[in-house]
Amino acid sequence: MEFRDYQKQIINSGSAIASLNKFLYLAMEVRTGKTLTVLGIAQELKCKKVLFLTKKKAIVNIESDYNLLNPYFEMLCINYESIHKIEDNNFDMIVCDEAHNLGAFPKPNKRAKQVRDMIKTNNHPFVVLMSGTPTPESYSQMYHQVYGIPNNPFQRYRNFYRFADDYVRVKQRKINGLMINDYSTGSDDIIRVMDAYTIRYSQKDAGFESSIEEEVLFVEMEETTYKLANKLKKDLVVEGRENVILADTPVKLMMKLHQMYSGTIKFESGDSMVLDYSKANFIKEKFAGKKIGIFYKFKEELSALKSVFGDSICTEVHEFDTTNKNIALQIVSGREGISLRNADYLVYYNIDFSATSYWQSRDRMTTKNRKYNKVYWIFSKGGIERDIYKAVKKKKDYTINHFKKTFL
Repeated sequence: MEFRDYQKQIINSGSAIASLNKFLYLAMEVRTGKTLTVLGIAQELKCKKVLFLTKKKAIVNIESDYNLLNPYFEMLCINYESIHKIEDNNFDMIVCDEAHNLGAFPKPNKRAKQVRDMIKTNNHPFVVLMSGTPTPESYSQMYHQVYGIPNNPFQRYRNFYRFADDYVRVKQRKINGLMINDYSTGSDDIIRVMDAYTIRYSQKDAGFESSIEEEVLFVEMEETTYKLANKLKKDLVVEGRENVILADTPVKLMMKLHQMYSGTIKFESGDSMVLDYSKANFIKEKFAGKKIGIFYKFKEELSALKSVFGDSICTEVHEFDTTNKNIALQIVSGREGISLRNADYLVYYNIDFSATSYWQSRDRMTTKNRKYNKVYWIFSKGGIERDIYKAVKKKKDYTINHFKKTFL
Protein backbone atom coordinates (compact mmCIF):
# COMPACT_ATOMS: atom_id res chain seq x y z
CA MET A 1 0.00 0.00 0.00
CA GLU A 2 1.00 3.62 -0.44
CA PHE A 3 0.53 6.27 2.22
CA ARG A 4 -1.03 9.57 1.21
CA ASP A 5 1.41 12.48 1.07
CA TYR A 6 0.06 14.08 4.24
CA GLN A 7 0.28 10.74 6.05
CA LYS A 8 3.95 10.48 5.10
CA GLN A 9 4.55 13.96 6.52
CA ILE A 10 2.73 13.11 9.75
CA ILE A 11 4.64 9.84 10.07
CA ASN A 12 7.95 11.71 9.77
CA SER A 13 7.06 14.54 12.17
CA GLY A 14 5.20 12.22 14.56
CA SER A 15 8.17 9.86 14.74
CA ALA A 16 10.43 12.79 15.60
CA ILE A 17 8.13 13.96 18.41
CA ALA A 18 7.77 10.44 19.78
CA SER A 19 11.52 9.84 19.63
CA LEU A 20 12.14 12.98 21.65
CA ASN A 21 9.39 12.55 24.26
CA LYS A 22 8.32 8.86 24.06
CA PHE A 23 4.88 10.42 23.68
CA LEU A 24 2.71 11.74 20.84
CA TYR A 25 -0.89 12.93 20.54
CA LEU A 26 -2.41 12.45 17.07
CA ALA A 27 -5.43 14.78 16.92
CA MET A 28 -6.57 13.71 13.46
CA GLU A 29 -10.20 14.04 12.47
CA VAL A 30 -12.33 11.06 11.51
CA ARG A 31 -11.60 9.44 8.12
CA THR A 32 -8.17 11.09 7.74
CA GLY A 33 -6.44 7.76 8.31
CA LYS A 34 -5.30 7.82 11.94
CA THR A 35 -4.88 4.05 12.18
CA LEU A 36 -2.62 3.59 9.18
CA THR A 37 -0.68 6.70 10.17
CA VAL A 38 0.07 5.44 13.68
CA LEU A 39 1.02 2.01 12.30
CA GLY A 40 3.39 3.83 9.95
CA ILE A 41 4.90 5.65 12.92
CA ALA A 42 5.39 2.34 14.75
CA GLN A 43 7.17 1.00 11.69
CA GLU A 44 9.33 4.12 11.39
CA LEU A 45 10.33 3.81 15.07
CA LYS A 46 11.27 0.15 14.48
CA CYS A 47 8.86 -1.14 17.10
CA LYS A 48 8.71 -4.89 17.55
CA LYS A 49 5.48 -5.28 19.49
CA VAL A 50 2.54 -2.84 19.57
CA LEU A 51 -0.47 -2.81 21.89
CA PHE A 52 -3.47 -1.11 20.27
CA LEU A 53 -6.28 -0.23 22.71
CA THR A 54 -9.62 0.67 21.16
CA LYS A 55 -13.36 0.05 21.25
CA LYS A 56 -14.62 -3.45 20.51
CA LYS A 57 -16.46 -2.53 17.32
CA ALA A 58 -13.34 -0.88 15.86
CA ILE A 59 -11.07 -3.94 16.20
CA VAL A 60 -12.04 -5.47 12.83
CA ASN A 61 -11.21 -2.28 10.90
CA ILE A 62 -7.90 -1.78 12.74
CA GLU A 63 -6.79 -5.36 12.12
CA SER A 64 -7.77 -4.93 8.47
CA ASP A 65 -5.49 -1.87 8.21
CA TYR A 66 -2.70 -3.80 9.94
CA ASN A 67 -3.02 -6.64 7.39
CA LEU A 68 -3.12 -4.12 4.55
CA LEU A 69 0.11 -2.48 5.70
CA ASN A 70 1.65 -5.87 6.58
CA PRO A 71 4.38 -4.40 8.82
CA TYR A 72 7.17 -6.42 10.42
CA PHE A 73 6.05 -5.74 13.98
CA GLU A 74 3.52 -7.78 15.99
CA MET A 75 0.29 -6.12 17.11
CA LEU A 76 -2.24 -6.99 19.77
CA CYS A 77 -5.47 -5.08 19.19
CA ILE A 78 -7.85 -5.32 22.12
CA ASN A 79 -10.76 -3.37 23.57
CA TYR A 80 -10.27 -1.31 26.72
CA GLU A 81 -12.61 -3.54 28.71
CA SER A 82 -10.20 -6.46 28.20
CA ILE A 83 -7.03 -4.73 29.46
CA HIS A 84 -7.06 -6.91 32.57
CA LYS A 85 -6.57 -10.00 30.38
CA ILE A 86 -3.21 -8.80 29.01
CA GLU A 87 -0.30 -10.81 30.42
CA ASP A 88 2.49 -9.60 28.12
CA ASN A 89 4.66 -6.68 29.32
CA ASN A 90 7.04 -6.41 26.37
CA PHE A 91 5.23 -3.80 24.29
CA ASP A 92 7.45 -1.03 22.98
CA MET A 93 4.48 1.05 21.82
CA ILE A 94 1.03 1.52 23.37
CA VAL A 95 -1.62 3.18 21.22
CA CYS A 96 -4.74 4.57 22.93
CA ASP A 97 -7.49 5.08 20.38
CA GLU A 98 -10.31 7.58 21.13
CA ALA A 99 -8.15 8.81 24.01
CA HIS A 100 -10.65 11.48 25.09
CA ASN A 101 -12.52 8.65 26.84
CA LEU A 102 -9.67 8.63 29.38
CA GLY A 103 -10.36 12.25 30.30
CA ALA A 104 -12.79 12.08 33.22
CA PHE A 105 -12.16 14.62 35.98
CA PRO A 106 -11.60 15.53 38.79
CA LYS A 107 -11.10 11.81 39.55
CA PRO A 108 -9.58 9.46 36.94
CA ASN A 109 -11.88 6.79 35.56
CA LYS A 110 -11.07 3.08 35.64
CA ARG A 111 -9.87 3.11 32.03
CA ALA A 112 -7.34 5.89 32.66
CA LYS A 113 -5.97 4.05 35.70
CA GLN A 114 -5.61 0.81 33.72
CA VAL A 115 -3.75 2.57 30.92
CA ARG A 116 -1.44 4.23 33.47
CA ASP A 117 -0.71 0.84 35.04
CA MET A 118 -0.12 -0.76 31.62
CA ILE A 119 2.44 1.93 30.77
CA LYS A 120 4.20 1.31 34.10
CA THR A 121 4.46 -2.45 33.60
CA ASN A 122 6.14 -2.11 30.22
CA ASN A 123 9.71 -0.91 29.69
CA HIS A 124 9.41 2.80 28.76
CA PRO A 125 7.14 2.26 25.75
CA PHE A 126 6.28 4.90 23.19
CA VAL A 127 2.74 6.10 23.98
CA VAL A 128 0.54 7.46 21.20
CA LEU A 129 -2.85 8.93 22.03
CA MET A 130 -5.34 9.35 19.19
CA SER A 131 -8.59 11.28 18.96
CA GLY A 132 -10.41 13.45 16.46
CA THR A 133 -11.82 15.37 19.42
CA PRO A 134 -9.20 15.41 22.23
CA THR A 135 -11.22 17.65 24.56
CA PRO A 136 -14.82 17.56 23.28
CA GLU A 137 -16.41 19.08 26.40
CA SER A 138 -13.63 20.74 28.45
CA TYR A 139 -9.88 21.35 28.25
CA SER A 140 -9.77 19.84 31.75
CA GLN A 141 -10.25 16.46 30.04
CA MET A 142 -6.59 16.50 28.99
CA TYR A 143 -5.05 15.86 32.41
CA HIS A 144 -6.05 12.24 32.96
CA GLN A 145 -5.46 11.35 29.32
CA VAL A 146 -1.76 11.99 29.82
CA TYR A 147 -1.17 11.64 33.58
CA GLY A 148 0.16 8.07 33.31
CA ILE A 149 2.80 9.01 30.71
CA PRO A 150 6.21 9.66 32.34
CA ASN A 151 7.18 12.58 30.08
CA ASN A 152 3.82 14.33 29.95
CA PRO A 153 3.98 18.13 30.39
CA PHE A 154 1.90 18.08 33.59
CA GLN A 155 3.93 15.44 35.41
CA ARG A 156 4.95 17.83 38.20
CA TYR A 157 1.35 17.88 39.49
CA ARG A 158 0.66 14.95 41.80
CA ASN A 159 -3.09 15.01 41.04
CA PHE A 160 -5.80 16.85 39.13
CA TYR A 161 -6.54 19.24 41.97
CA ARG A 162 -2.99 20.62 42.01
CA PHE A 163 -3.11 20.81 38.20
CA ALA A 164 -6.37 22.75 38.55
CA ASP A 165 -4.67 25.30 40.81
CA ASP A 166 -2.74 26.53 37.77
CA TYR A 167 -4.90 25.56 34.79
CA VAL A 168 -8.59 25.59 35.80
CA ARG A 169 -10.93 28.39 36.81
CA VAL A 170 -12.90 26.62 39.53
CA LYS A 171 -16.54 27.64 39.89
CA GLN A 172 -19.21 26.81 42.43
CA ARG A 173 -22.42 25.12 41.33
CA LYS A 174 -25.50 24.24 43.31
CA ILE A 175 -26.67 20.66 42.79
CA ASN A 176 -29.50 19.17 44.87
CA GLY A 177 -29.07 21.96 47.39
CA LEU A 178 -25.32 21.43 47.82
CA MET A 179 -22.53 23.69 46.56
CA ILE A 180 -19.87 21.75 44.66
CA ASN A 181 -16.73 22.70 42.75
CA ASP A 182 -17.05 22.79 38.96
CA TYR A 183 -13.70 22.10 37.28
CA SER A 184 -14.88 22.23 33.67
CA THR A 185 -13.47 25.67 32.79
CA GLY A 186 -9.96 24.64 31.80
CA SER A 187 -7.56 27.28 30.52
CA ASP A 188 -6.49 27.61 26.88
CA ASP A 189 -2.95 27.22 28.25
CA ILE A 190 -3.60 23.47 28.56
CA ILE A 191 -3.76 23.15 24.79
CA ARG A 192 -0.84 25.52 24.25
CA VAL A 193 1.34 23.40 26.55
CA MET A 194 0.25 20.26 24.67
CA ASP A 195 1.17 21.75 21.27
CA ALA A 196 4.75 20.45 21.46
CA TYR A 197 3.41 16.89 21.74
CA THR A 198 0.48 17.15 19.33
CA ILE A 199 -0.11 16.85 15.60
CA ARG A 200 -3.50 18.15 14.45
CA TYR A 201 -4.98 17.35 11.08
CA SER A 202 -8.51 18.07 9.88
CA GLN A 203 -10.69 16.73 7.09
CA LYS A 204 -10.34 20.11 5.41
CA ASP A 205 -6.54 19.80 5.54
CA ALA A 206 -6.88 16.38 3.88
CA GLY A 207 -8.99 17.79 1.06
CA PHE A 208 -12.40 16.51 2.17
CA GLU A 209 -15.24 18.41 0.55
CA SER A 210 -18.20 16.43 1.88
CA SER A 211 -21.30 18.01 3.38
CA ILE A 212 -23.90 16.64 5.79
CA GLU A 213 -27.57 17.44 5.31
CA GLU A 214 -29.91 16.70 8.21
CA GLU A 215 -33.66 16.22 8.08
CA VAL A 216 -36.02 15.78 11.02
CA LEU A 217 -39.05 13.54 10.53
CA PHE A 218 -41.87 13.32 13.08
CA VAL A 219 -43.80 10.17 13.92
CA GLU A 220 -47.21 9.98 15.55
CA MET A 221 -46.86 7.45 18.37
CA GLU A 222 -49.68 5.23 19.68
CA GLU A 223 -52.34 7.00 21.75
CA THR A 224 -51.47 4.76 24.70
CA THR A 225 -47.89 6.08 24.67
CA TYR A 226 -49.03 9.68 25.10
CA LYS A 227 -51.53 8.72 27.81
CA LEU A 228 -48.82 6.88 29.72
CA ALA A 229 -46.36 9.79 29.40
CA ASN A 230 -48.99 12.32 30.54
CA LYS A 231 -49.91 10.19 33.54
CA LEU A 232 -46.25 9.93 34.53
CA LYS A 233 -45.77 13.70 34.23
CA LYS A 234 -48.84 14.27 36.39
CA ASP A 235 -48.44 11.59 39.07
CA LEU A 236 -44.69 10.79 38.83
CA VAL A 237 -45.59 7.10 39.13
CA VAL A 238 -47.45 4.51 37.03
CA GLU A 239 -48.28 1.22 38.73
CA GLY A 240 -49.05 -1.91 36.74
CA ARG A 241 -49.89 -5.45 37.80
CA GLU A 242 -46.27 -6.56 37.96
CA ASN A 243 -44.10 -3.48 37.44
CA VAL A 244 -43.83 0.16 38.44
CA ILE A 245 -42.61 3.19 36.50
CA LEU A 246 -41.25 5.66 39.04
CA ALA A 247 -40.14 9.24 38.32
CA ASP A 248 -39.74 10.65 41.81
CA THR A 249 -36.90 13.01 40.80
CA PRO A 250 -36.59 15.40 37.83
CA VAL A 251 -33.69 13.34 36.45
CA LYS A 252 -35.70 10.11 36.54
CA LEU A 253 -38.66 11.84 34.93
CA MET A 254 -36.43 13.11 32.13
CA MET A 255 -35.00 9.63 31.52
CA LYS A 256 -38.37 7.85 31.63
CA LEU A 257 -40.00 10.31 29.23
CA HIS A 258 -37.00 10.04 26.91
CA GLN A 259 -37.57 6.29 26.77
CA MET A 260 -41.36 6.40 26.53
CA TYR A 261 -41.62 8.92 23.69
CA SER A 262 -39.55 6.56 21.53
CA GLY A 263 -41.62 3.57 22.60
CA THR A 264 -39.71 1.75 25.36
CA ILE A 265 -39.51 1.76 29.15
CA LYS A 266 -37.27 0.48 31.91
CA PHE A 267 -39.21 -0.37 35.06
CA GLU A 268 -38.19 0.23 38.65
CA SER A 269 -37.44 -3.51 38.94
CA GLY A 270 -34.78 -3.25 36.21
CA ASP A 271 -36.90 -5.08 33.64
CA SER A 272 -37.62 -3.32 30.36
CA MET A 273 -39.95 -3.71 27.39
CA VAL A 274 -41.09 -2.24 24.09
CA LEU A 275 -44.29 -0.21 24.47
CA ASP A 276 -44.71 1.13 20.94
CA TYR A 277 -43.30 -0.03 17.58
CA SER A 278 -44.32 3.13 15.68
CA LYS A 279 -40.77 4.39 15.10
CA ALA A 280 -39.43 1.02 13.96
CA ASN A 281 -42.35 0.53 11.56
CA PHE A 282 -41.92 4.06 10.20
CA ILE A 283 -38.20 3.53 9.55
CA LYS A 284 -38.76 0.22 7.77
CA GLU A 285 -41.45 1.71 5.52
CA LYS A 286 -39.72 5.04 4.85
CA PHE A 287 -36.35 3.53 3.92
CA ALA A 288 -37.46 0.37 2.14
CA GLY A 289 -34.94 -0.58 -0.53
CA LYS A 290 -32.17 1.55 1.01
CA LYS A 291 -29.10 0.42 2.92
CA ILE A 292 -29.16 2.33 6.18
CA GLY A 293 -27.21 2.67 9.39
CA ILE A 294 -29.54 3.10 12.37
CA PHE A 295 -28.44 4.62 15.66
CA TYR A 296 -30.49 3.82 18.76
CA LYS A 297 -30.07 4.82 22.43
CA PHE A 298 -31.87 2.32 24.68
CA LYS A 299 -31.47 -1.45 24.40
CA GLU A 300 -35.18 -2.13 23.93
CA GLU A 301 -35.07 0.09 20.84
CA LEU A 302 -32.81 -2.57 19.33
CA SER A 303 -35.41 -5.18 20.32
CA ALA A 304 -38.06 -3.18 18.46
CA LEU A 305 -35.86 -2.91 15.37
CA LYS A 306 -35.07 -6.63 15.37
CA SER A 307 -38.75 -7.47 15.76
CA VAL A 308 -39.77 -5.27 12.81
CA PHE A 309 -36.78 -5.78 10.48
CA GLY A 310 -36.17 -9.47 11.24
CA ASP A 311 -33.14 -10.96 9.49
CA SER A 312 -32.58 -7.82 7.40
CA ILE A 313 -30.75 -6.08 10.24
CA CYS A 314 -27.39 -6.78 11.89
CA THR A 315 -25.21 -5.25 14.61
CA GLU A 316 -21.69 -5.87 13.25
CA VAL A 317 -19.94 -3.61 10.72
CA HIS A 318 -18.29 -6.51 8.87
CA GLU A 319 -21.68 -8.15 8.24
CA PHE A 320 -23.12 -4.79 7.18
CA ASP A 321 -20.29 -4.28 4.67
CA THR A 322 -20.51 -7.78 3.16
CA THR A 323 -24.30 -8.26 2.95
CA ASN A 324 -27.40 -6.31 1.97
CA LYS A 325 -28.44 -5.98 5.61
CA ASN A 326 -29.01 -2.74 7.47
CA ILE A 327 -27.12 -2.13 10.71
CA ALA A 328 -28.26 -0.98 14.16
CA LEU A 329 -25.68 0.53 16.53
CA GLN A 330 -26.01 1.97 20.00
CA ILE A 331 -25.10 5.65 19.76
CA VAL A 332 -22.27 5.80 22.32
CA SER A 333 -20.60 2.54 21.25
CA GLY A 334 -21.00 3.28 17.54
CA ARG A 335 -20.09 6.97 17.45
CA GLU A 336 -16.31 6.37 17.26
CA GLY A 337 -13.80 4.23 15.44
CA ILE A 338 -16.06 2.72 12.77
CA SER A 339 -17.00 3.55 9.20
CA LEU A 340 -20.49 3.30 7.75
CA ARG A 341 -19.33 4.41 4.31
CA ASN A 342 -21.54 1.77 2.65
CA ALA A 343 -24.75 3.26 4.06
CA ASP A 344 -27.08 5.26 1.84
CA TYR A 345 -28.30 7.19 4.89
CA LEU A 346 -27.86 7.41 8.64
CA VAL A 347 -31.13 7.18 10.56
CA TYR A 348 -31.47 8.06 14.25
CA TYR A 349 -34.14 6.13 16.12
CA ASN A 350 -33.44 8.34 19.13
CA ILE A 351 -30.96 10.99 20.24
CA ASP A 352 -28.35 11.07 23.01
CA PHE A 353 -28.01 13.85 25.59
CA SER A 354 -24.32 14.26 24.70
CA ALA A 355 -23.12 16.88 22.22
CA THR A 356 -20.08 14.66 21.62
CA SER A 357 -22.39 11.84 20.48
CA TYR A 358 -24.13 14.19 18.07
CA TRP A 359 -21.02 15.54 16.37
CA GLN A 360 -19.10 12.26 16.21
CA SER A 361 -21.82 9.80 15.21
CA ARG A 362 -23.27 11.86 12.36
CA ASP A 363 -19.88 11.76 10.60
CA ARG A 364 -19.71 7.97 10.24
CA MET A 365 -20.39 7.96 6.47
CA THR A 366 -17.78 10.56 5.54
CA THR A 367 -14.94 9.59 3.19
CA LYS A 368 -12.58 11.70 1.09
CA ASN A 369 -14.46 10.76 -2.09
CA ARG A 370 -18.00 11.04 -0.76
CA LYS A 371 -19.30 14.56 -1.35
CA TYR A 372 -22.74 14.32 0.23
CA ASN A 373 -24.18 12.63 3.31
CA LYS A 374 -27.83 12.56 4.40
CA VAL A 375 -28.81 12.08 8.03
CA TYR A 376 -32.39 11.58 9.24
CA TRP A 377 -33.65 12.14 12.79
CA ILE A 378 -36.84 10.31 13.71
CA PHE A 379 -38.61 12.19 16.51
CA SER A 380 -41.98 11.52 18.12
CA LYS A 381 -44.59 14.26 17.81
CA GLY A 382 -44.79 16.05 21.14
CA GLY A 383 -41.77 14.20 22.51
CA ILE A 384 -38.56 15.31 24.17
CA GLU A 385 -36.19 14.61 21.26
CA ARG A 386 -36.51 17.95 19.48
CA ASP A 387 -35.45 19.88 22.58
CA ILE A 388 -32.41 17.61 22.98
CA TYR A 389 -31.55 18.17 19.31
CA LYS A 390 -31.60 21.96 19.72
CA ALA A 391 -29.14 21.75 22.62
CA VAL A 392 -26.59 19.33 21.14
CA LYS A 393 -26.49 21.18 17.80
CA LYS A 394 -25.16 24.15 19.78
CA LYS A 395 -22.42 21.87 21.20
CA LYS A 396 -24.09 21.75 24.60
CA ASP A 397 -25.06 18.61 26.47
CA TYR A 398 -28.76 18.35 27.27
CA THR A 399 -29.08 18.66 31.04
CA ILE A 400 -31.77 18.61 33.69
CA ASN A 401 -31.81 22.42 33.56
CA HIS A 402 -32.70 22.30 29.84
CA PHE A 403 -35.43 19.78 30.62
CA LYS A 404 -37.00 21.92 33.33
CA LYS A 405 -36.92 25.09 31.21
CA THR A 406 -38.03 23.73 27.85
CA PHE A 407 -40.17 20.66 28.47
CA LEU A 408 -41.86 20.76 31.86
